[in-house]
Amino acid sequence: MPSFDISSKIDLQEVDNAVNQARKEVAQRYDFKGSKAAIEFNRAENTLTLVADDEFKMRSLWELLEGRLVKRKVPVKNLTPGEIQHGANDTVRRDIALQIGIPTDASRAIVKFLKDRKIRKVQAAIQGDEVRVSSPSRDELQEVMGLLREEDFGVALQFGNYRE
Repeated sequence: MPSFDISSKIDLQEVDNAVNQARKEVAQRYDFKGSKAAIEFNRAENTLTLVADDEFKMRSLWELLEGRLVKRKVPVKNLTPGEIQHGANDTVRRDIALQIGIPTDASRAIVKFLKDRKIRKVQAAIQGDEVRVSSPSRDELQEVMGLLREEDFGVALQFGNYRE
């Protein structure tokens, strides 16, 4: 039976490259000269940490990093920015979590969405942090992909592992 998997992945190497590019730009920009602007990427915990002098520079740093991530084709939907926290030496700090894989509630929403559409013989099953969709008809699977692309589930969806 034909099927495909829906997943939500982030290429961590591309995130690392974007962070390095953003660091270089921060070092060269006039508005960040002499400031305590820093971007840290923790691969083990899948988090980014931004540190800046004030909230205005924090916003500028976030926009700069976001632009670099978009250019590197990293889905910005999978970033969950935390609250801005005030730290030592009059600095502000912001932790950003990277969402790798589809969260359980989004998986359930995808399955419910497909069941509500009542497309004949299309079955969706949650498999860990992925959702497998199967149907005897390839046309119906392509219709499902189109419907899912139009809907927003809070994470960037990738379709892969297509099987006949």
